[in-house]
Amino acid sequence: MIYPPQCIACDALVTTDFGLCGTCWRETPFITGLVCESCGTPLPGEAGGGPVHCDDCLMIARPWTRGRAAMLYQDKARDLVLGLKHGDRLDLVRPAGAWLMRAAEPILRPGMLIAPVPLHWRRLFKRRYNQSAILSAEVARLARLEHCPDLLQRKRFTDSQDGRNRDGRFANVQDAVSLHPRRGKHAQGRHVLLVDDVMTSGATLAACAEACLAGGAAEISVLVLTRVAKES
Repeated sequence: MIYPPQCIACDALVTTDFGLCGTCWRETPFITGLVCESCGTPLPGEAGGGPVHCDDCLMIARPWTRGRAAMLYQDKARDLVLGLKHGDRLDLVRPAGAWLMRAAEPILRPGMLIAPVPLHWRRLFKRRYNQSAILSAEVARLARLEHCPDLLQRKRFTDSQDGRNRDGRFANVQDAVSLHPRRGKHAQGRHVLLVDDVMTSGATLAACAEACLAGGAAEISVLVLTRVAKES
């Protein structure tokens, strides 16, 4: 009665904690139906006919096997991600974890090791937390799988990927990620699930996947809260 549940996007009154009101739910582009097997981008057609891939994943060799995304990076979903990333909206982790789990269900496997995309220490110091690590911890908790928040490290500071084309994004993160010297052994022979908040070109996830594979990981899958998709 004193603190009634409010919509996490607009503060309107709702029936349950950590929920969206009807208006914001309709403006949040959750991904359902047929999706690209590699990145989770929604595709035209009906699910159930076997794995399919989007144009980007047909053109780019992905160093991971399967991928999923919970939402498209637009409208309310974009606002929520930016709030989590730059606005200290840690209250969003609980609902985001549930959305990630729903998207990840087809690719989760027993014995998976879950790890986040790392931040460089300079960016971590400025932001105070790694939003991808908080999301990956929630997914690991819900899925009851092992979590290694510092499996990977950024050994080189990289400028923002914003404003770069696809080739520029891949060049910007080349050789920027490696396995942690004391944690890397956890990836050997394991199926690693990499978690991030946003996927655009996939360059950062590719750098992380390649580092895991170079360290002896058996297989990589990826999971992101939002996917930047080309307009059709």
